[in-house]
Amino acid sequence: MGEYGVTPGQRVAIVWDSSSPVEALKDLVNKVQALVGAENSVSVENVNQLPQSAHKESSFDVILSGMVPGSTAQHSVELLAEVARILKPGGRVLLKEPVVTESGNNGKIKTAAKLLTTLTLSGLVEVKELQKEALTPEEAQSVRERLDYQGNDLLIIQIEGRKPNFEVGSSSQLKLSFAKTSGPSGKPSVDPAAAKLWTLSANDMNDEDMDLLDSDELLDSEDLKKPDPSSLRAPSCKEMGKKKACKNWSVLEFMYQ
Repeated sequence: MGEYGVTPGQRVAIVWDSSSPVEALKDLVNKVQALVGAENSVSVENVNQLPQSAHKESSFDVILSGMVPGSTAQHSVELLAEVARILKPGGRVLLKEPVVTESGNNGKIKTAAKLLTTLTLSGLVEVKELQKEALTPEEAQSVRERLDYQGNDLLIIQIEGRKPNFEVGSSSQLKLSFAKTSGPSGKPSVDPAAAKLWTLSANDMNDEDMDLLDSDELLDSEDLKKPDPSSLRAPSCKEMGKKKACKNWSVLEFMYQ
């Protein structure tokens, strides 16, 4: 596999932002173009325009984002969701993004853990951190200025993720191993007796062979008698020969004993 995981014949998109130096962007495009072959074009997309792109789903084998040296591209859930949409099933995204070691008040810069979670929430799988690097003083100063951050805990992280091997909205028939099939239709066989037992229609009400029970017949004369109130009363402590409060006493009963 070639550099960036790009091989000949693949379709590749390179995502850049305004912080990407023009010459560095051109060098990256030329390098990737040489890897995929002259007959295959490399698409170059702006990070802010990609969510509104007209690319069809499953268009690219590989997407490189923030990989231009000096880039400070930030990857939102919306951006990564679009990346997942235009990737082919099983396709890869490789990105770089400046992160902080601890979560702070600046919501623009994520921690490494937050960035990994963002990729997962966007529908990507096999998300993993490939490497972390310290920024040069010049790169750190550029990030602080562009993202309005004054901390000194900046790192640059490289992450890889993949699109699942299926398209969003696809469906597949589940095969249940415990269901016995019979006949050319392949439908599970059902015992006729069991089917009649668990189904009841309006016609069954007039069926002479259908025995329906009257709910009133389930109670006998003893069940219908009103119970004696004294039999429902719990014995008092005096009757039980105890001086301490019983558990079945209410608060008022305990006060007036």
